[in-house]
Amino acid sequence: MKIIIEKNFEAMSETTKNILLGHMSQDKRVNLSITAGNTPVGVYKKMVEIVKDSPDYANVHYYNFDEIPVADQAEGVTITDLRKLYLTPANINKANIHPLTVENYAEQDKRLAMDGGLDAMLIGLGGDGHFCGNMPTTTSFENLTYKVKVSGDEPWFVPDMMEKGLEFVTMGPVSVMRVKHLILIVNGVKKAEMVKNVLQGPVTEEFPASILQLHPNLTVILDEEAASELAK
Repeated sequence: MKIIIEKNFEAMSETTKNILLGHMSQDKRVNLSITAGNTPVGVYKKMVEIVKDSPDYANVHYYNFDEIPVADQAEGVTITDLRKLYLTPANINKANIHPLTVENYAEQDKRLAMDGGLDAMLIGLGGDGHFCGNMPTTTSFENLTYKVKVSGDEPWFVPDMMEKGLEFVTMGPVSVMRVKHLILIVNGVKKAEMVKNVLQGPVTEEFPASILQLHPNLTVILDEEAASELAK
């Protein structure tokens, strides 16, 4: 595990951008899975300036690692967010975008293997220790890509954001551990204690992201606030 601590969000975003572009600049097909949410906003803003309409990155293919469907909407929450944040502003070719959905999730691991596997995955960390859609109480470290049906009794259930019976899909721990390079980015003091739990605590399904400690090529990029609870 390599831990990089940057002074602030801006510096963290710059470092992450450079690592991703390093992968993307290879003279071969590059398979990349990226995260939605607030943490990578600065990364994508920087990347769009470089990648948009550039033939130098036509070799990069994009995959989302989880998805939450929305009734009466053509695409789910994750891919919609990724399109807004990066894919559309960067004018990524439609043929280079490979959405994970509730309809095709059972084929995800086979599809990735046939495509050569994921070269890199950019992920964030939930305040409860989840990563991708691997949530406390619903994930198993033995899961490949799988479907979760929300009962409404989960500790992370948010009535304003989800409904009982909702089904979402995610790449499981086994699938994620197959990625050649994992890049975890976390910012803010609110997640400092969880950063310590998942990086320096025991590997436990109570904090699903703790399994990432075992990945042979994990890079963690933090701002000073997120790193403030780590043991020196």
